[in-house]
Amino acid sequence: MKRGGGTDVFMRSIEKMRRTVPNLTLRTSFIVGFPGETEQEFDELCEFIGEAKFDWMGAFGYSDEEGSAAHALDGKLPMREIERRRKRLMQIQRKISRKNKKALIGKEFDLLLAGTSEETELLLEGRTEMHAPEIDGKVFINEVPEDRDVEAGQFYRCEITEAHDYDLVAKII
Repeated sequence: MKRGGGTDVFMRSIEKMRRTVPNLTLRTSFIVGFPGETEQEFDELCEFIGEAKFDWMGAFGYSDEEGSAAHALDGKLPMREIERRRKRLMQIQRKISRKNKKALIGKEFDLLLAGTSEETELLLEGRTEMHAPEIDGKVFINEVPEDRDVEAGQFYRCEITEAHDYDLVAKII
C-alpha cells in the first residue's frame, strides 16, 4: 500500500518510542488481502506483528471501494483467502495481547469509570489511559470498597486482578 518503509524502519521507530516513552501503549490496524499482496509479504507481516508486539491491533480484510485507486488494481485475492489471512493475523495478536494483559495483573492504574457494564448489571466498567474508547478492550470492575460510593465520569485508582485476551478485571482501591 506504499507506506514508505519496511519492517526494519518501523521496528527501529517502535523501539525508539518504547525507550523514550515509559509505559507507551501502541495500537494499529492492518488491511490484509490488498490487491497483489503475496503469501511472502503476508508472512513478513505476520513476522512483524510477532516482533512488534502491539498492545492493541485490529485487522481488516481488503474490500473494493468504487472510486478508490485500489479498485482498478489487478491481483485481487478471493474473499476466502482474505478472511483466512485476517484470522491468522488476529490469532497472532490474541497471543500477544493475552501475554501483555497478564503482565498487568497486580498493577495499579487510574480508571475512568464509565458506569454499569453493558455485559451485566453485576459489574461496572471503565477504561485506563491505555484504552481508547469504543476501540480497545474493557476494564470490568467487580469489587468496590463497601464504604465507597462511586459514580460514572469520575477517576478512581484500581488494581488489575484478572486478564483475558483483550479485557481486564479490576477492583477499585
